[in-house]
Amino acid sequence: MSLACGRILELGGRTTVAGILNLTPDSFSDGGRFQGTDAALQQVEAMLAAGADLIDAGGESTRPGANEVPPDLEAERVVPVIRAIRKRFDCVLSVDTRKSEVAHQALDAGASLINDVSALSDPGMAAVAGAHASPLILMHMRGDPSTMQGQTTYDDLVGEIRADLRKAMEKAAELGISDDKIILDPGIGFGKSRRGNLEILHRLPELNDEGRPLMIGASRKSFIGATLDLPVDRRLTGSLAVAAVAAWQGAHILRVHDVAESVRVVRMVDAIRDLD
Repeated sequence: MSLACGRILELGGRTTVAGILNLTPDSFSDGGRFQGTDAALQQVEAMLAAGADLIDAGGESTRPGANEVPPDLEAERVVPVIRAIRKRFDCVLSVDTRKSEVAHQALDAGASLINDVSALSDPGMAAVAGAHASPLILMHMRGDPSTMQGQTTYDDLVGEIRADLRKAMEKAAELGISDDKIILDPGIGFGKSRRGNLEILHRLPELNDEGRPLMIGASRKSFIGATLDLPVDRRLTGSLAVAAVAAWQGAHILRVHDVAESVRVVRMVDAIRDLD
C-alpha cells in the first residue's frame, strides 16, 4: 500500500506489527510514560529495534469514558514528536487522531497514514487524506469514547460491524478516497462487550471478506483482564494469545504495546500458517 511521502507498507504477507506510542497523560495502559520528545524517541528506538514495522502515535486517549481533547492540545502533544521521529528514524508512522486539523499537521510533520478511530466523523478528514495521498484506517465504534460502552448490544455483532464499515467506505469513496487506500479495524474494546470482543476474534475471517486489510488493536484491553481476572499490568500473556489468534485468523496489522514478545509470537504463527 502506498503511503504519504511516497513510502510503501507491504501488507498481505507476514503479519505487520504496529508499536503503540501513547503521548497522553491518561491512556488506560501507559499514560504519561512517553510524554516529552526524549522519552518518546527512546521508546520508538526500542520498538523499532524489537521489530516494529510501524509506529502509531496518538495524543488523545480514547479509553472508555475519555473526554475529547481540544485539537490544539492534541497537536501540541503529537506533532513535535512526529517531526522528531521523522528526523531520527526511517520508519512508517501513523497518527492516531479523530481530528482533520491534527492529521493535517501530523502528515506535514512526517506521518505516513491516518488512524481514525471515528471513521470520518470529522468531515474534513478525507480531504486531508486525499491532499497528502495518505491511507486511512477506519475503525468501528458506535458513539464516542465517552458514550460507547452504553452501546454494546447488537443483533448480529459481526454483520452489523461489516455493514457499518461498508457505510464508512462508501462515505470515503464519496469524498474521493478509493478502496485501495482503506484499512479496516473492527474496533475491539470500542462499544463492545467482553463476549463481543471474543466473538470478533472468533469470526475474524468474515471481516476479511470485505476485501480490505484488517487491523486489530486488542493489546492489554479490559476484555482480556475480565476473561483472566488480571489487572492491566499483568495482561501480557493474554494479549499474546489474542495476537496469535488474530494473526492466524488473517489480521494484517496488530497494534501492540509489547513489541518484542508480539513479534516473536506472530512470526511463529506466520511460519505455521504459511507452510506450503
